Amino acid sequence: MLKHEKKAYIKFFIPYFGSIAILILASGFFYFQEQKQMLIEKEHFSMIDYIRQLKMKQQLPKNSSITYEVLDKKIENFNINNFTIKEKHFEKYIPYSWDGDYLLVKKNKQEFYKKLFYTKVEIVSGQILLLFIFALLSYFLALRALRPMQEAIIKLDNFSKDLIHDLNTPLTSILLNMKLLEKNSNFNGNKPLSRIKKNVENISELHNNLTTLLQEDTMLVSEQNIVKIIEDVVLTHQKIYTHLEYKIELKEFYVSVNKNAFSQVLTNLISNASKYNKQDGFIKIYSINRILYIEDNGIGIKNPSEIFNRSYTEQNSGTGIGLDITKRLCQAMDIEISATSQTGVGSTVSLKFKC
Repeated sequence: MLKHEKKAYIKFFIPYFGSIAILILASGFFYFQEQKQMLIEKEHFSMIDYIRQLKMKQQLPKNSSITYEVLDKKIENFNINNFTIKEKHFEKYIPYSWDGDYLLVKKNKQEFYKKLFYTKVEIVSGQILLLFIFALLSYFLALRALRPMQEAIIKLDNFSKDLIHDLNTPLTSILLNMKLLEKNSNFNGNKPLSRIKKNVENISELHNNLTTLLQEDTMLVSEQNIVKIIEDVVLTHQKIYTHLEYKIELKEFYVSVNKNAFSQVLTNLISNASKYNKQDGFIKIYSINRILYIEDNGIGIKNPSEIFNRSYTEQNSGTGIGLDITKRLCQAMDIEISATSQTGVGSTVSLKFKC
């Protein structure tokens, strides 16, 4: 099951099964209270029956938990239905003679607690069985409910893969022809050609981002020394932005990432830091307490908390999609990404690794 499918499954399963579980538990509680009251009434009746046998001088049961004693006392507003529940026993008073004596009958609660325990065990066992049955039912219903969404996602995913694959050939052809045109001296300083080149590079960058993003849900991570990945990405940008100084201030940094996805994350972040930097600016990459920092002294960002939102951009040349994809790739690799910035001073992006 893919990541987004798991989220949808959980959102269906938890409310459905949770509501049934609450109903089962609440029903079990009220049923237990009802059974408890019935057991108390049975105890009361057993004491009444004992008194009846006692008064009729019948043979009393042996080893009975019921005891009695005659009290010479008067009880105001006596109620024949009196029945008192004490901590360790039940009590009941009954008139014993015309002289005003009363019979105090007590019954030990040990047998009552035993019956109550067995009742509780039966109810809890029944609840566990019902919860298991409804958990299975909820599981299969949730899978069934997900099926139309899964089919739609598969179709959309296949369409996206085919589209991106088909774009690769014409895009590569355009880039190669652009390089050939750049070698022609007649096109030096040609502004329309420069604009076309810039837009083609943007399309190429977006193509790479989308290609990597399609692996988001099936992404496999492994232990990597990301310093080598950083060096490769930096080397590519050094050839393009020769006026900038790149500093890598770490030797080893092992984390669990997907190599291709993390390379794309770094490409997006270092590319932005390079594009929107100053003449003779710097880009510094270092780590503190397993947090990777990419710092620059470029033009800065007005709203650093917004840059990872889809379609947000502060530059006319950007689409705002690249950093949204960057954040999604980080989430897929369990990396927490954030940014701080000061306009005119520079920006710092941090990547916090959880493993």
